[in-house]
Order: sequence, then structure tokens, then C-alpha cells
Amino acid sequence: MTTPLTGKQRRKLRALGHHLTAVVQVGQAGVTDAVVKAALQALEDHELIKVKILEGPADRHEASEQLATQTGAHLAQLLGRTALLYKQRKKNSKISV
Repeated sequence: MTTPLTGKQRRKLRALGHHLTAVVQVGQAGVTDAVVKAALQALEDHELIKVKILEGPADRHEASEQLATQTGAHLAQLLGRTALLYKQRKKNSKISV
């Protein structure tokens, strides 16, 4: 992961992600390999995704940070049990911050 996002970049990503629905769900097993794989695929497809975090072994803060770290994405927002992750595509990027 590169440099952390600035407040202005986070604000832009939150605005872009407001209307999105969660495409990945972290279940009771926590951040598993399958969840990481699904998140990586979703990030490659969309660049900006929402992740729903259910009750699990780790709390929502730990789970969202762990998923962001394992996917190489930025955690743009954690609101309640929903995390907003951003990872810019190498080619044909639609979102620039």
C-alpha cells in the first residue's frame, strides 16, 4: 500500500461510495482466504467496494484493517458494520484520488 489517504481524498471516496451496496461479507469465521479472494476480485472489478462485517472473532475495526492490509487496499471509511475499501486499478482506472 502506498501513502495514506488525505482527508480530502477520503471525502471524495465516501461521496462516490455512498450509493453502493455491500458486495463482500465478512462472516463469523472472520477474514478468511475466501473473503480476501472475493474482495480482491471485487476491487479489481469496481475499485471502490463496500464490505459488510458481521459479528465474528475480531471486532469490526480489526476485521476491516485486516482485510484492507491483506488486499492492499485503503480503508476509506468504517461506518457501523460497513467498511468502504478503495484500491486503484493498474489499467483503465475509473477513479482517481
